[in-house]
Amino acid sequence: PLNSGAISPLKEHIILGGGQDAGQVTTTAAAAGKFEVRFYHLIHGDELGRVKGHFGPVNTCAFHPDGRSFSSGAEDGYVRLHHFDDDYYCLGDELDMSKTELDNFRAQAGDDLEGGDDDEAELTPAGAGAGAGAGAGAGAGSH
Repeated sequence: PLNSGAISPLKEHIILGGGQDAGQVTTTAAAAGKFEVRFYHLIHGDELGRVKGHFGPVNTCAFHPDGRSFSSGAEDGYVRLHHFDDDYYCLGDELDMSKTELDNFRAQAGDDLEGGDDDEAELTPAGAGAGAGAGAGAGAGSH
């Protein structure tokens, strides 16, 4: 279920947190529980990435007022502070481009935009620490 959401004050992004019902957590592997914060484009609804790191349902998430970081709190008893790296600030911008602008953007970005299944997309943490998540794309680091 969805437990929390927040709208970025800086970009047209929304973050959503939730996961499996807390009563089912002890009988399920963490990967199956979907204990992550997901990023979506606020206008287009496309999933932009995910940040893992919790071992229980995410109960709350919020952007910092300056839009350069966010926090998440979960059933596992942890509150995580995530600071965006520079790649985050262009995340999702291609959704607001014309076809010509998008083609030019893709040509400049090259292989960075190719690859993975949308279900596997994750935000790469800056200075990946234990449980902070990893993957391709732009990032948020957990501190």
